[in-house]
Formats: sequence, C-alpha cells, structure tokens
Amino acid sequence: MTQTTPMRPTLDALQALDALQALDARDPLAHKRAEFLLPQGVIYLDGNSLGALPARVPARLECVAREEWGDALIRSWTANNEGGRDWMALPDRVAAKVARLIGARPHEVAVGDSTSVNLFKALSAALAAAAPTRRVILTDADNFPTDLYVAQGLNALMGGRYDLKPVPVADLATHLGPDVAVVMLTQVDYRTGERLDLAAVTRQAHAAGAVTLWDLAHSAGAFEVDLNGAGADFAVGCGYKYLNGGPGAPAFLFVAERHHAVPVALSGWMGHADPFEMAREYAPAAGARRFVVGTPMVLSLSALDSALDVFGDVDLAALRAKSLALTDAFMALLEGVPELTLVTPADHARRGSQVSYRHPQAREAMRRLVERGVIGDFRTPDILRFGFTPLYVSYADVYHAAQAVQDVVRELRG
Repeated sequence: MTQTTPMRPTLDALQALDALQALDARDPLAHKRAEFLLPQGVIYLDGNSLGALPARVPARLECVAREEWGDALIRSWTANNEGGRDWMALPDRVAAKVARLIGARPHEVAVGDSTSVNLFKALSAALAAAAPTRRVILTDADNFPTDLYVAQGLNALMGGRYDLKPVPVADLATHLGPDVAVVMLTQVDYRTGERLDLAAVTRQAHAAGAVTLWDLAHSAGAFEVDLNGAGADFAVGCGYKYLNGGPGAPAFLFVAERHHAVPVALSGWMGHADPFEMAREYAPAAGARRFVVGTPMVLSLSALDSALDVFGDVDLAALRAKSLALTDAFMALLEGVPELTLVTPADHARRGSQVSYRHPQAREAMRRLVERGVIGDFRTPDILRFGFTPLYVSYADVYHAAQAVQDVVRELRG
C-alpha cells in the first residue's frame, strides 16, 4: 500500500480543533465517557452497530457467574429463596429501564429474544389488531432486510393472506389506502441515517385506519423517543447498539396498552400468568410480559441491565443536542471534499445519530480508516457510515476522525 504524508491541519482546522475542545470542556455529558472501557488509540464511530463496553458490565457478569449461578444456583430464580437473585423478574426490571428511553410505560415493554423474533411477534399482533378486511403491509422499499424477511416469512405461514408492499419512503402517504393493515417502518435508515417523523407518520397511518409498527434499532438510546406521545401501536428494537448491552444482547418489544388483548403468536410458558402452575392451557400474563416466550437469558439480560444504568442520570434532550452537534461538526469538517457525497440529511429533524457518505472506493476507504484506528463501517454498495454515540464520543474525536477521512480520501485520489 502506498503511504502518503498525513495532511497537516491548516490554520482554520486548528481553529476548529480549538473550538471543538472548548465544546468538550463544557459538555454536560463529558463525564459519561469514563463509564465506558474504550481501547487506547481508537476513535469508535460504530456504536450504531455495536455499542462500546460499559465499565460496570464486567463486574456484573462476574457476579452473576460466580455468585448468582455458581453459589446460589437454582435459588437465584426467585427472591423468595435464601440467597436468590430473582432472575424471574429480570426481564421486567430491564423493560422498565428501556421504557424510560422510548416514551413507554413499563408494562408496555417486554425484553427478550432477538429483534427479528420480536418483530415476528409484533407484526403478528399488529395484523390481529388491524381491521380484518385490510390485506396490505406497507413498508419502506429500503427497510432493513430482516424486517422484510420476517414479514415475508410470517405472511407465508398465514397462507399468503397479505400483500407486502415495499414503496419509496417519500411516497408512503400516497399508498396509505383503505386496504393497508399495518405500516411497518424503521425510524432511522440504517444506511443513510435519515430519520422519519414518528409522530407525523403515525398520525397519517391512523388517519388512514392503519396500525403502526416501528423498528427503533437506530433510535433507542441515541435520542429521545416518545412512543406514547406519538400514539404508536407497536415497536421493536435491539439492545446491542446505542443501548450498549453487548453482542447478541436481548431485544425489546413495545405494545401500547390498548392492544394488550391481541393474540400472542408465540405463547411460551414465561409469558403465562403463572408459569410454575404448569397449567395445560395458556393464560397470558398481564401487560406486555405475555410477549416473553422462553426462559430469560440471564447472562445477557444481566449485561443489558447493567449497561442501561449508564442512562440513569442522562437528560435525553441533552443527549439529542450533543448528537446533533457532533454530526454537524463532522459534516462541516468534511464539506467540500469532492469524492464524498453526503447522503445524511442536513436538516436536524430528519437526521438520526450517524453521518453517511458515498465514495467510489468506500470499502477500501473504510479498511484504511480502521487501520488508522478510526472505526466506522461500510455498507453496500458504496457507503461509509459513521455513528456518533453522544455518551462516549467527544468533539475532539470528531475533529481527528474527519482529518483521518480526508487523509484516506487523498491517498485514494493518488
């Protein structure tokens, strides 16, 4: 690989660094960075794919493994037994922490399984809640693939009863006809970072008589979400991106209280009103807990439980403000680089917490950035994606990452 001399900061760039360091000095969230175990020499801009490790999680996992599992053994399933840790209630404790971040009430959130499995459960429930004469599942043509796959698989199980209709998200309103049962959308596009107006789209869908199902994988923990304020019906999201619960962390499912009586497609024993009664017939638990299927994943749930404590003192409005300031700064520093085509909206209302660019050699560019310690990611066919997690990304990180991007672009330019 041909090496070139790194670009020296210009006077304007040095002024930008001074300005960004001044923002760090008065950042109300700056202290949160110390609550994560970040590797030296790395600027981590991929928390929208896998969140960084919260410093408190390793000790929690050690405790769960050695004390709760190793010493207390089966007694840890219930607090009623001596030495028990009440693992049975763990999904509900985690659900209450997630609920605060997504504008829900604790009994409207269930935690467990993967996002894909929860999407299957939520879509099944949403279709049951919709008018029986409606036969269309309306979705974004560029939705995350698993959302489309799950809808295709569920529809096949239902004998092809529904028509999955993917349309450009900009044309969504024109397709909201009397045949639409469910509008299934991801709030933030995983490639471009474009953010949909959850409240406005939900109002449009309801006005057309449809039920809404939102994927919050790139929303929860990145900025304020207010599902109940928007009148949303169902939602799902993952625990391993901005919630920092670790690889494969359990996902969550939101069911508005008014829909709690809808049938549960996967009616497992942990969603039963009294699991240890071992009744022969299923009787659903109260609230969203009925959507919990099998035995809680204690190790991964405990990691997520501990990770969510990082948000305990976080003002979500401040989180959003910093997210926008970080992404604004990154976009400004890379403005005018001819090989980069910005695909993330400049409009704050339409932006998530990431910035994405098209580049003709995006895969190679990202490989070189990772070699330099700037970790973002590549999405086919030509997108460089950079996620900005306000809890641990600093303004100075933005400056140094932008300088590295410019250096790599110049190298590839030859």
